[in-house]
Amino acid sequence: MLRAPSPPTSFSSPGPVRRHSLATLVLLTLATVTMTACASPARLPQSAGEGPAPQLPPPETRWLPTVNIAKAVGWPDGAKPTPAPDLAVTAFARGLDHPRWLLVLPNGDVLVAETNAPPRAPRGLRERITRWVMGRAGAGAPSANRITLLRDADGDGVAEQRSVLVDNLNSPFGVALVGTSLYVANADAVVRLPWRDGDTTITARPEKVVDLPAGLNHHWTKNLLASQDGGKLYVTVGSNSNIGENGLDIEVGRAAIWEVDLASGQHRIFASGLRNPNGLAFEPRRGALWTVVNERDELGSDLVPDYLTSVTEGGFYGWPWSYFGTHVDDRVQPPRPEQVARALVPDYALGTHTAALGLAAADGNRLPARFAEGMFIGRHGSWNREPRAGYDVVFVGFNDGRPAGQPLPVLAGFIDEEGQARGRPVGVAIDSRGALLVADDVGNTIWRVSAATALAAQ
Repeated sequence: MLRAPSPPTSFSSPGPVRRHSLATLVLLTLATVTMTACASPARLPQSAGEGPAPQLPPPETRWLPTVNIAKAVGWPDGAKPTPAPDLAVTAFARGLDHPRWLLVLPNGDVLVAETNAPPRAPRGLRERITRWVMGRAGAGAPSANRITLLRDADGDGVAEQRSVLVDNLNSPFGVALVGTSLYVANADAVVRLPWRDGDTTITARPEKVVDLPAGLNHHWTKNLLASQDGGKLYVTVGSNSNIGENGLDIEVGRAAIWEVDLASGQHRIFASGLRNPNGLAFEPRRGALWTVVNERDELGSDLVPDYLTSVTEGGFYGWPWSYFGTHVDDRVQPPRPEQVARALVPDYALGTHTAALGLAAADGNRLPARFAEGMFIGRHGSWNREPRAGYDVVFVGFNDGRPAGQPLPVLAGFIDEEGQARGRPVGVAIDSRGALLVADDVGNTIWRVSAATALAAQ
């Protein structure tokens, strides 16, 4: 049963990951094969879980969840993702170390967080299985713990200069520039560094702005976005579990978006009940804050859709007691009907288990006209769905500041003919020349998507 929330506690650093014994690895392999054999295929097409009114069938619960993650193999020589018609894709930078997140600076330089999860000892066989399976997906390597600067000085769409801007961080993810300060969201804190236009290296020691929930760190990625007046940061903090099964005392301050005052370092919960929010963006027409959220697992291949939503100040989005508004998750005990009653319905479903992570507003892009208004979304790819979903970049068009229509393809082909992952898209950003950059953490590449006519003219 879930325990009642308690006051915030201090968190200690995670310990080193223990090596599996041969017997443990055998158990992991057998358990993974068993879970894969017991997979429960989707009964609905992926499109049924997309849009403003997704289909939400009855949940399926079983002790052994569907496990169908694509083994990470990387890109063969000469291979690259498949762009949508009238788009072209090239490699902006190759040979990176698990690139996850992107920031385009005012001078056109591109910052990339090369990062992975902080080390920690898994708790119990089930978590060991999960960690082993995720390792097969390319998420098990040690973190590079750095922000790298990429510079395309000659404007040919390829970064010919590369330097480590700052290293020795702690699983960094989100990066934001406010004036002459660069903010980085580590797994355990937001830190600030001095920045000058044209810098390729920062030697100053990071200054802590605010601590973030760490500890068990089930969802370690912390993203951030500066407010439009530059006075605040919005910071995403994912949950420490799937549905609070480890107790709600370790969920204090999590499954939420924080608002941090940069002058004082004080923070408040801006919105809550968001299981694992990642990408953040302001919609330019109405100025609203939007996010993409990874919803809960283990309710079957047709539940629950990940989503894109505007973020209401003080809003509660259901986790862990309900999903997509007031759809109750009976696994969570004791029930909290008063919490369910106040749960907001997200604006737009992005498909079940697609693992939507990257988010970038279309403002400033020079792709074809159908991409003029809306959001680009990097969908990292499913592990809890049969058949697989995500492993692509899509575009959700907007009309007068609101989502409209079905997702449009932008970039696909990350899964090969044998069902293996050549790449997995994460962060997305619009570069200074209007192309879309995509961080691929399995392919270790930043892809650059442009209009096919623009590429032909170069």
